[in-house]
Amino acid sequence: MPLVLRALLFTLVAPVSVGVLLPWWLSSRSMPEDWGPWRHLGWPLLAAGVAGYLWCVRDFVVRGGGTPNPFDPPLRFVASGLYRHVRNPMYVAVGLTIIGQACLWPSRAPLLYVLALWPVFHGFVVLYEEPHLRRVFGAPYAEYLRRVPRWVPSLRARC
Repeated sequence: MPLVLRALLFTLVAPVSVGVLLPWWLSSRSMPEDWGPWRHLGWPLLAAGVAGYLWCVRDFVVRGGGTPNPFDPPLRFVASGLYRHVRNPMYVAVGLTIIGQACLWPSRAPLLYVLALWPVFHGFVVLYEEPHLRRVFGAPYAEYLRRVPRWVPSLRARC
């Protein structure tokens, strides 16, 4: 199967279920709230999350020769695009997508969900991804870890 198709298939299965379907389901089961004008903050957050995720997928496919799927990872180290500002832009993008949906629907359930999901993301990154990438990419990745923040994006590129 072509690389782009594998990346899109993974996106439809994992990030869409975790970042869209589950938050929607949680919101549909909770009482809507009146968030007033704050509700409109959801559109730019949702757009930024979706665009950021797709940008990262593109970089993985084009620059890395792989997909976001841990079983079909990039063959080359990707430190361009959003990865110059934050080490885990895909997770940040999924978080923004969930928060944006919470604002649009308006429901606290997705906000509580993202707060519960973040430690899972963090644990996966710290316990699996970073050690694995250190072994695979060595010194360039170690330097990248030193320069680029893990979760809070830097406005200026760090690598």
